[in-house]
Amino acid sequence: MSKKAGRSLAVAAPQRQARRRAKAGGGRRTAGGGLSHVGPDGKARMVDVGDKPVTDREAVARGSIAMSAAARRAIRTGAVKKGDPLQVARLAGIMAAKRTSELIPLCHPLLLTHISVELTATRTGYDIDARVRTSGQTGVEMEALTAVSVAALTIYDMLKAVDKTMVIGEIRVEEKRGGRSGTYRRRD
Repeated sequence: MSKKAGRSLAVAAPQRQARRRAKAGGGRRTAGGGLSHVGPDGKARMVDVGDKPVTDREAVARGSIAMSAAARRAIRTGAVKKGDPLQVARLAGIMAAKRTSELIPLCHPLLLTHISVELTATRTGYDIDARVRTSGQTGVEMEALTAVSVAALTIYDMLKAVDKTMVIGEIRVEEKRGGRSGTYRRRD
């Protein structure tokens, strides 16, 4: 093979890859600024993050569960027949974060390096905070949100015999770090 032909192939290969990525959407940002989960054929697809650099990433999500005084008292006094709702909810949140890609169809399976779920008593119930970390090519916001959601649902499940009027609410991302978009902190 001549030097000229070798150079042509070396230049053409990255150009072909770029054209293929552009045609498939390749995880590139759409005109609206978000990542496209829809391919050129209109079908849902997982975003290709293969070209993104591996970076340390972290996300913190928060939610709450409001409940009656009787439900709060049952937790405080250890009177819940199913066991300690706070400990079970913490474990459920951790387990849920690890399985997010099985629950949310287009999420990437990730190797998580840290998950914590904390429950803090409030005047009307509990705040639930989840912190998730990884080193990877995509963020962990969905894992943190899933941890909070499942922890709240677990508390509901364990206390529904005491209080069917509990309200789960305000589940949101509080902050995230890493990746191309950098740091985000929620401002209230």
